[in-house]
Amino acid sequence: MILKIYQAGCDILRQECRPLTADEIIGAPIQQLIEWMRETMRDAPGVGLAAPQVGVAVQLAVIEDRPENLRDLNPRQLAEREREPAPFQVIVNPRIWLDGPTAEFFEGCLSVAGFTAIVPRARRVTVECLNERAEPVKIDAVGWYARILQHEIDHLHGRLYVDRMLSRSFMTMENYTRRWKDAPIEEVKRALAIQD
Repeated sequence: MILKIYQAGCDILRQECRPLTADEIIGAPIQQLIEWMRETMRDAPGVGLAAPQVGVAVQLAVIEDRPENLRDLNPRQLAEREREPAPFQVIVNPRIWLDGPTAEFFEGCLSVAGFTAIVPRARRVTVECLNERAEPVKIDAVGWYARILQHEIDHLHGRLYVDRMLSRSFMTMENYTRRWKDAPIEEVKRALAIQD
């Protein structure tokens, strides 16, 4: 089933989500929600989807960066973003530690449809969470995978990328695709008079 994706302005996107118990995670309602979220994320298409985005205020997100998502990126862009495919995974009740320098790239969100902006994010993170079987998992991630994790975990705490973006870079996807998609971030920042 494809679920409705809530858009910016819906109050659920600004709520602190509650953690799930192990019994809830392995129970039929959450297992069904995970499957529907997977279908919805793939249909959108996106690389992550958090439960509040589909109207459920619990600390649960699904992530998957499929190889076909990388096809439109040239080798320079893949290297800059440190982007590689990430298999489907479920993160529940995550705790995150940011490590090292930040990287700036355009980011979008299924709940801020039609727009994008440059967002500084930690280049490396460690996440401790539970998986879909309520088993403890530790994830060490770098590059784009780390960015996806930060983005989805932000959703679980009522934050959107617009809270972290370089505001002068906020634009429609149409303008991004037409003018800035292949431009290096530093060029975009110069052209839009974005200060560090």
